[in-house]
Amino acid sequence: MARDEQLPEELYTGPIDLAGLTVLEGEETDLETPEISYDEQRYPARPRRLRPRDNLRASSLRRIRTDPRTANGTNPSYVEWLVRQSMLKDADILARPLAGQPSMWRHAYARPDSRRAIATSDAWFTAYPISLITRPGQSFLAALGDEELWSVFERIGISAIHTGPVKRAGGIAGWLDTPSVDGHFDRISTQIDPAFGTEDEFRTLCDVADAHGGSVIDDIVPGHTGKGADFRLAEMGFKDYPGIYHMIEIPPEDWMLLPDVPDGVDSVNLDAATEHELAERGYIIGALQRVIFYTPGVKETNWSATAPVIGPDGVTRRWVYLHYFKQGQPSINWLDPTFAGMRLVIGDALHSLGDLGTSALRLDANGFLGVEKSAEGLPAWSEGHPLSHAANHIIAGMVRKVGGFTFQELNLTIEDIRDTGAVGADLSYDFIGRPAYHHALATGQTEFLRLALNQSLQLGVQPVQLVHGLQNHDELTYELVHWATRHGDEAFPFRGREISGSQLAEEVRADLTESLTGTTDYNRVFTQNGIACTTASLIAATRGIARLDDIMDEDVSAIRDAHLLLSAYNAWQPGVFALSGWDLTGMLTIPGDEVADLIRAGDTRWIERGAHDLLDADPSATRSAAGMPRGRSLYGTLPEQLDDPASFASRLAAILGLRREHGIATASQVDIPEVAHAGMLVLVHSLDDGDARAEAPMQVTVLNFSPEPTEGTVRSEQLVPGSIVMDAASGDEIGRVDDLQSFSVSLGAYGAMFLLLQSPETVEE
Repeated sequence: MARDEQLPEELYTGPIDLAGLTVLEGEETDLETPEISYDEQRYPARPRRLRPRDNLRASSLRRIRTDPRTANGTNPSYVEWLVRQSMLKDADILARPLAGQPSMWRHAYARPDSRRAIATSDAWFTAYPISLITRPGQSFLAALGDEELWSVFERIGISAIHTGPVKRAGGIAGWLDTPSVDGHFDRISTQIDPAFGTEDEFRTLCDVADAHGGSVIDDIVPGHTGKGADFRLAEMGFKDYPGIYHMIEIPPEDWMLLPDVPDGVDSVNLDAATEHELAERGYIIGALQRVIFYTPGVKETNWSATAPVIGPDGVTRRWVYLHYFKQGQPSINWLDPTFAGMRLVIGDALHSLGDLGTSALRLDANGFLGVEKSAEGLPAWSEGHPLSHAANHIIAGMVRKVGGFTFQELNLTIEDIRDTGAVGADLSYDFIGRPAYHHALATGQTEFLRLALNQSLQLGVQPVQLVHGLQNHDELTYELVHWATRHGDEAFPFRGREISGSQLAEEVRADLTESLTGTTDYNRVFTQNGIACTTASLIAATRGIARLDDIMDEDVSAIRDAHLLLSAYNAWQPGVFALSGWDLTGMLTIPGDEVADLIRAGDTRWIERGAHDLLDADPSATRSAAGMPRGRSLYGTLPEQLDDPASFASRLAAILGLRREHGIATASQVDIPEVAHAGMLVLVHSLDDGDARAEAPMQVTVLNFSPEPTEGTVRSEQLVPGSIVMDAASGDEIGRVDDLQSFSVSLGAYGAMFLLLQSPETVEE
């Protein structure tokens, strides 16, 4: 393969130095070190051969004549080819120009600052590369950098694009690339995937965004890579590469413990019995706290065994490696002596920020960066581990040091979000309110939503720290980790009785599953994690529509109203507001038979990722350039929506206009009171921009999650008697706060009100 297919010209440094591959044949060097003592009670079955003294030996290279086309460790040309395109090699090159430069000391970096991040951009468009329909011959990145698109976004009030993962992903088998197994979240390179465009188009996107007062957000994946060059070199035992991953070399005498790897695949997931046996023998730390994406016969544990792989030293090895997610996503080791994993991730971040020109990064799967063996009989400690906090501090600190910010997608307990956010990412994805507001819409009752939001406030997570999103590329997640794990035995009031957190989680999941999939043929359960659906198809299910073909014009109007209610809920509270192209165009799920090959292994999320056209770029297209089938849009393209004042996009622009005008994005939430009607939700905010000492006006968001009109009383101890209550949208006075610190409201079906309070002193003046 040509040089310029591997690295950009400025990153090319000539032939790779394969130092370490020229040890004289048969020569060994025994590095004598003192015996290291281990706690035998903690590691009762640790074989002597796994102790450091027995592993600190130099290996010899056995010179083997090979066919130049050979794709294994015996071919120096193949090894060099892998090194050239590895992320670790790129990271070393990218870091050097920044070392010792004054630019590295110009920004505060020690502490997260959500309000500073929000000031950069507070309303985000979440893109998904393979689902956007572009003009014929236009790349995804060129489409995102289109002046017309940014003009439309400006009119709506969108100030940032989160591109989604656009760098090369998937794997390498021999000399060939293999496709992504998880929507390009299995990254294998710092280079832009040609399927989505070029680095120049990415830089142009950043320039166009800046010209429209916006910014661009990229992704890094500190938890895992794909099976690209770095993993293939790690399998060969080459240099620092095994240190990137949680991978353990199993000596040949114990290969009988490992499953056979059939032809055509490179690894096999371990069953629970094998996982236990390897843990008993001291090789691995064993079962973790949970198996994400658990699927019988596909993924029963978080560990897989590789096939035999020959290295440049002539040694054939087999490994067992950790993967929290899919088998093609080997987990990165953040505490290996080589610190190779850390170097790889930081290099990827610096490339996005310093070379491409992004202003922020999403941290994917960043809650799983530390694992440790627990006491006998207990699962390994893998969630809420202090190493995750430390690693996130390093990543986020480095990003802040070069002038950017980060947000994390951390679906753990509220305490974990709080603790990780205290030193790490500036913002966190809202896994607290998202399943709860879906539950409120599904049941027409806000009790669980109010409970979740109050828990968040009580435990120290303010909504200003969160990214409040509508649909993204993932499922409607209903794992409810906070309730099901750490607080599983704690009692909570719900529906007139006290139940445990684990019972609460089960009940909420059952409500969502029944409401969204029980009588429909278009939403599907996704493993044990949640439900595959779009926002529009979720709303359709809550309205009792059994088939998408049954949706009539009058149904579209009601779906749009409910969709705007959810938009107002997410936008009329502090923090970032985020939505996707599926939201903007009102996309429905696509029939399962149109993506049968993608969902065959159980990943039903593909039904929610239908191709959509924001600008009417190609009306005749039946698929995106990446091959995703076009879905049904209820709202139409953005230009035609903005010509209609009653459309979703036009009314969304009004919602975001109130948000921007009154600065609620950086406000402080001070109360979530009880309500007079089961479908109501009341959020009380101080528009203080985070300064609790300021004399700030009060704002109240009132929402009706019921499909029926409702009247009720808003009461909060934060309200000052005598204050005038103004409807910010109309400018009308709707009442005054009485001596009981309350006032009355009337809302239509799926109604939403943005209310401002004028204090008595202001009224008298």
